[in-house]
Amino acid sequence: MTGFSPAGGPPAARVDLVRETRFGVTLEDPYRWMEAEDAELRDWLAGQGGHAAAVLNELPGRAALLARIRQCAGPGGGAGTDSAFALAGDRVFHLRQRAAGPVPVLMAADSQGERVLLDPAALAGAQHGSLDWFVPSPDGHLVACGVSAGGSENSSLRIVDADSGELLSDVVPGTFLGGVSWVPGRDALVCHRYLPPAAGTPPDQRRRDSRACLHRVGTPAADDVVVLARGRNPRVPLAPIDRPFVLTPAGSDQMIAVISHSALGGPVGEEMSDCSLYVAPRAGLDDPAGCPWQRVAGPADGVTSFALHGEYLYLVAHRGRPQARVLAVPLAAPDLAAAAVVVPEGEREVAAVRVVGDQLLVHDRDAGLSRLRRVPLAGGAPAGHAPREVPLPVDGVLHRWMGHPQRDEAFLVLDSWTRSPQAYRYDSRSDTVTEAGWLPPPAADFSGITVSDLRVPARDGTLIPLRVVHQEGLRRDGTSPTILSGYGSYGYVLHELFAPEMLAWYERGGSYAWAGLRGGGEYGRAWHEAGRGPRKENTITDFIDCAEFLIAQGYTSPERLAGEGTSAGGIPAGGALVRRPELWAAMVLQVAATNLTRNEFSENGPINIPEFGSVTTDDGLRDLLIADCYRRVRDGTPYPAVLLTVGLNDMRLPAWEPAKMAARLQAATTSGRPVLLRVEAHAGHGHGSTQAQRQALTADILAFLARELGLAQ
Repeated sequence: MTGFSPAGGPPAARVDLVRETRFGVTLEDPYRWMEAEDAELRDWLAGQGGHAAAVLNELPGRAALLARIRQCAGPGGGAGTDSAFALAGDRVFHLRQRAAGPVPVLMAADSQGERVLLDPAALAGAQHGSLDWFVPSPDGHLVACGVSAGGSENSSLRIVDADSGELLSDVVPGTFLGGVSWVPGRDALVCHRYLPPAAGTPPDQRRRDSRACLHRVGTPAADDVVVLARGRNPRVPLAPIDRPFVLTPAGSDQMIAVISHSALGGPVGEEMSDCSLYVAPRAGLDDPAGCPWQRVAGPADGVTSFALHGEYLYLVAHRGRPQARVLAVPLAAPDLAAAAVVVPEGEREVAAVRVVGDQLLVHDRDAGLSRLRRVPLAGGAPAGHAPREVPLPVDGVLHRWMGHPQRDEAFLVLDSWTRSPQAYRYDSRSDTVTEAGWLPPPAADFSGITVSDLRVPARDGTLIPLRVVHQEGLRRDGTSPTILSGYGSYGYVLHELFAPEMLAWYERGGSYAWAGLRGGGEYGRAWHEAGRGPRKENTITDFIDCAEFLIAQGYTSPERLAGEGTSAGGIPAGGALVRRPELWAAMVLQVAATNLTRNEFSENGPINIPEFGSVTTDDGLRDLLIADCYRRVRDGTPYPAVLLTVGLNDMRLPAWEPAKMAARLQAATTSGRPVLLRVEAHAGHGHGSTQAQRQALTADILAFLARELGLAQ
């Protein structure tokens, strides 16, 4: 279907061709000037954003879709109603999205009832405030919170007194990643900090030499003690881009240093990649330069998760093996080579471990879905018992799990594609899982929606997991408008499956498919490595092969198929767009990585070099050329309709990257179908957006696709 545009269309971008040759490859870039992020780019983005808003606001059915989205994701109707639970002392802390509130607020519940501890909207200045993360102290009396403006995630650490509700005067800037760990027995915490760069610092050098700092409650951030940084301690060598995190778990006199050498695929301690681990007595905080750190593991050991309990460190390690094992390392002699095997490698991938009471809980992944096992310990030490299955009440994903430092229980939040998140209590003494009753039932009725769990043979024979969400009784005659999404980087696995707002799409006859592409973590580290570096083409061809499978099996047809990719999901989606433009009726690229050969020169680029490569090496350049869809756009090609999005406060992806892709597609396409760049001035990568922003974005995307794919209105 041919899209329409208001008179005048979007503003054209100035062409200023830059040529450079690296390792015999000539790279041409007509829009390199955008990387200066100056007034010219800002003006061009304003024009593009105004044009896109005019087009999207006039789309047939958008108002009805937005109204239905609000109904489906209303109070009690979505994953965002209550989320991010934490246990400390006699309190439960969590975030709550209130019906009338712009962003989630921090709640505390105890024997005295439930109350709001912090509403970040009340701290807003020119742009809305939001909570990026929170960490309660072990006794539950204080809560460290990351507060940022405009959805930027550029958070400053604030502290709330959970007893009085008072927001303390502490302000620690540069805590984008949080990495907070309270120090037991002290009114102090350790956090990760970026220092403000000097004026004129190039973007790719602005996040060098970050550090772990000890902050004492009630003192200025300028008085923080640097615990770990490059050059701080000779036992822990750091490169400029390395990020040190120091954890001081309750119940132990030891502490752990995690050195992240590349982008993190999950929280510190779970689903990590390219990390080194060190241990030391917690007393070493008093002498950071002389702290006797001992190295436990390096990047080659492939440690992706750990748990400290008593005198043992339990590690999920992959070294030399396709699947992970769980090892027990005695802190008295932290030699990985002599570690005891607690859980041997098996068919399922071990994602993470936690100690609850006298049980080691093992979170497994099976094609992206969660499974749980337990291993009995003896006083915190391995006892030689074989793992036993813990039956879960939901066949879905473990969205979040948390234990209590002083209790023999853990709480699990599970969700699936057609069932809203529910919280369950695991009692390690009775080995039972019971519903906690924390989360209300959804307002969105998914009783008529089902999931087809498929395996797609890729062109090399590898089976790719594909889940298709659709109405029951779907006629496989190729007429269902279908959105195909995927990610396939960092070993990441989708953690949030239930999307109540998507009912507005399903009930109109639309379908949604998620592909577990190589490069992700659906089958563990080997799956990640199979779509990394020189093997990145697998990520893109997996996405294409899943699209062709959906067509061949009658789920949809090229005229009714859209691709979608968010962030690094822009690599498979954008790669499929430029390799097979005839396969799609539309493509949506949300804050998408599209210009990988230039990404390393952005503020967040250097930390991604281990995952994607660098143009400063021959091999790295060739890896990046696979992933860079911007460079593969060809003039005179009839591209499908494309909707790109950008947040001007994005700390993860520079605004010029989607901007360059939009300009190149607008200049190259001959199809007459729209190429729109949706610009959000007061948002970032999506984290920290307001409820209204999220709902408006979903309405714009679904209305755009409804028109292009012929969805019933």
